[in-house]
Amino acid sequence: MLLPSWMDPEFLINFFGPYALWGVAFVIFAECGLFAILPGDSLLFTAGLFTSLGIIHHSLFFVCVVLTIAAVLGNVCGYWIGRLIGPPLFKPRTGVMGKIFQQSYVDKTHVFFERYGNRALILARFVPIVRTFVTLVAGVGRMDFRKFITYTAIGGVLWACGITILGFYLGRVPIIQHNLEAALILIVFVSVIPMVAEYVLHKRRAKQAIAAAAATPTAESPDR
Repeated sequence: MLLPSWMDPEFLINFFGPYALWGVAFVIFAECGLFAILPGDSLLFTAGLFTSLGIIHHSLFFVCVVLTIAAVLGNVCGYWIGRLIGPPLFKPRTGVMGKIFQQSYVDKTHVFFERYGNRALILARFVPIVRTFVTLVAGVGRMDFRKFITYTAIGGVLWACGITILGFYLGRVPIIQHNLEAALILIVFVSVIPMVAEYVLHKRRAKQAIAAAAATPTAESPDR
């Protein structure tokens, strides 16, 4: 409600007119790999809603396929941008740039994705801004591309299809149609839940591991 008009999903779809699906696909592509400050979840939800109302003149299946492809291609583009700019951007240098773009960050990123990459790529799909950044970082950290494309595709299907289908069926509910802005805000908040839940579970598992290690008796030294 307080954002510029180009951040309003309803405005964007009406602006694209008869090319609404392709305009939405372009925005999803850009948001997943190039520019983080774009409506993603809310745009998918609205696209599903407008499909159910017949404003987008395509079947739900076709809409889901197009938007999933756009989401995955956007991530692939972001990955290769990160992979190509990584070496020159993080080369050793002095001054402020050297402190911001340190090679150690890339090394830590690589370790992070080796350990948590599968879940991170899927969960990050549902978090605005993070889904763009994590893709770039995966490329900078030179994550194995086969692993990247496998899990980013899984996340793309769950995200693009899931939220679009949700909008398609919930869009038929009168209270949603008459309170679209409130519904879109709710969608954005709900989309953060998976990442928050994963963070809480990770912290809990870490505490349990520390407690288990502390409870394990140490080997006593042999008697003299």
